Amino acid sequence: MGKIELIQFVEDQIERKEFPEFGAGDTITVHYKIREGNKERIQNFQGVVIQRRGSGATETFTVRKITNGVGVERIFPISSPFIEQIDVNKHGAVRRARIFYLRNLTGKKARIKERRMR
Repeated sequence: MGKIELIQFVEDQIERKEFPEFGAGDTITVHYKIREGNKERIQNFQGVVIQRRGSGATETFTVRKITNGVGVERIFPISSPFIEQIDVNKHGAVRRARIFYLRNLTGKKARIKERRMR
């Protein structure tokens, strides 16, 4: 068994949940399971998707939010068992796949127009 077939076999074993379609510029809420000692709770992380990267089992997405005037980014693996659900709050109208320029913008300039759905 070659290296590529082995990687494909492992990726097929990973359970993938179905999430709604979202991309860069969309505002989403990620319901993430957090373990504290022997207790589990669900924490919501709401922000703008900056990028989606990778494919298959190794795909990740980065979400950015502003908390108390400080920008916080978090990278989530799409196949993580700790992601309970993803809600798409707004579809943003952006013209590129990776919107890192958002890091340098503050206030009203950091707003993203909403995409019209047909």
